[in-house]
Amino acid sequence: MAQDRVAQDRLTGPLRRQSVKKNVAAIHVSGKLTLLQRKLSNVLLLNAYDTLITKPKHQIDARTLCLMVGYNSNDMDTLKQSLRSLAETTAEWDMLDKEGRQEWGVSSLLSYAKLKSGICEYAYSPALAEKLHDPKVFALINLNIQRRFTSGHALALYENCYRFVRTGSTGWWPIDLFRRLMGVDGSEYYESFKHLNAKVIKLAVAEVNKTSNILLEPEFRKMGRQVVELRFRIRENPQLAMLDIDDGEGVRQGVVYRRLIGVGVSDRLARQWIAEHDEDYVREKLDYLDGRSGVESPVRYLTAALKGDYRDPPALAPVVPLDTPERIEELSRLREVRAAQLARVQALVSGRSPTQRDADKRLFVATVRDAANRADFARNGWASSANLKAIVAFWEDMEPGAFAGLEAG
Repeated sequence: MAQDRVAQDRLTGPLRRQSVKKNVAAIHVSGKLTLLQRKLSNVLLLNAYDTLITKPKHQIDARTLCLMVGYNSNDMDTLKQSLRSLAETTAEWDMLDKEGRQEWGVSSLLSYAKLKSGICEYAYSPALAEKLHDPKVFALINLNIQRRFTSGHALALYENCYRFVRTGSTGWWPIDLFRRLMGVDGSEYYESFKHLNAKVIKLAVAEVNKTSNILLEPEFRKMGRQVVELRFRIRENPQLAMLDIDDGEGVRQGVVYRRLIGVGVSDRLARQWIAEHDEDYVREKLDYLDGRSGVESPVRYLTAALKGDYRDPPALAPVVPLDTPERIEELSRLREVRAAQLARVQALVSGRSPTQRDADKRLFVATVRDAANRADFARNGWASSANLKAIVAFWEDMEPGAFAGLEAG
C-alpha cells in the first residue's frame, strides 16, 4: 500500500489535480550558491521587478549592488564571480497551467550580466521573466527578512518554502531534489540522510523558524528503512508576519494604509509601498501631497513623490542686512547655486529604483561622522542643508560631472 501511495504522488499532469489545493507553481533554483550570491539574486530581481516583462534588460549601479548584499563597495572581483555563478545557475519549473496542462521549463538564472562604467547591466530569459513576475508562481523575498539570514542553506530553504505558504505545504520532494535545492548534490558526505538531516535540514529549519515570517515543520516518507521523500508544512510566524509584504492584515490596520486607500491607491500597491519604504517615509509623502493643490491624479503624483523623494525645500535663514551691495549679491548667488544643487540632487534621486535609494542613503550616512549632521539628514534626507557640501560630493562621485556649472565657489 505504501508503494501504491508513493506511485500515485509521482503522477504528473492533470492526474495529480486532486492533490493540488491552488494553482501554485514551483520554481526551483539549483546550484551551489553562497549566502551572498543568493541575496544578490534577490536584490537583482527586486530591482528589475517593475519592468521585468516590459524591458529586455535592467541596470543598477555596481556600488549600490555591492552594498545591498554585503560586499565591500569596491569589491568588483567578488561581484564578478557572483554574477558568473548566477549565469551558470539554472532555474527549473514544473507546473500546471489554467487548463491543467503540464509545463516544464529550464533557464539560466541570468541570461547575461556585464559591468561597464560602474553600472551592472543584466537580463533574464523571457520565459523565466514571465514566471518570476507572476505572483501566483513566484514570491518576491522581502529584503528586510533576507538580511537576517546567516546561512545559505537556511535562505535556500526559505526561498523554496515561502511561495507555498498559502497552501500550507511544499508537497513531497524526492530527497535527490532536496539535495539539489540545497546545493549539496554530488557530496558523498550528504548522501547519508543522517548527515543531511543533522547538518542541513535541522539547522536550516531552526534558522528559518527563528529568523523569518514563516514556521516550518519537516515530515519524512520512508520506503523500508530509507527516507525517500520529505515535505515541509508551513504556517505564518505570528511574531514576524509584519515583515511579510503579502501579510496584509497588520498593515491594513495602520493610519498610513488607510490614508493611501483614501487617495485611491490599490490595496496591493499600498502594502507594497509600506513594505518597500517605511510608514514614516510614506506618511511624509502623503503630507507633501496634502499640501499641493490642483493635483489631478493623486496616485500618479504620489508615485512620483515616493520615487523622487519630493519634499518642501528647507527654510532659508533670514538675510541679515550687510554693509555692501556686493556682499548681498554674493550671498544671493550662493543661495541660487545651493537651490540648483538641491534640485539636481532630487533629479538624480528620482532616477533611482527603491532598492538603489535605500542603499544610497545608507552609503551616505556611513560617511557622516557628526551626530548633528546625521540627525539633520534623518529629518530632511537629501534636502539637508547641513550636509549639502557632502551630499554634492557624494553624488558627484556617483555621477561624475552631474554638478558641472553649479559650483558654489
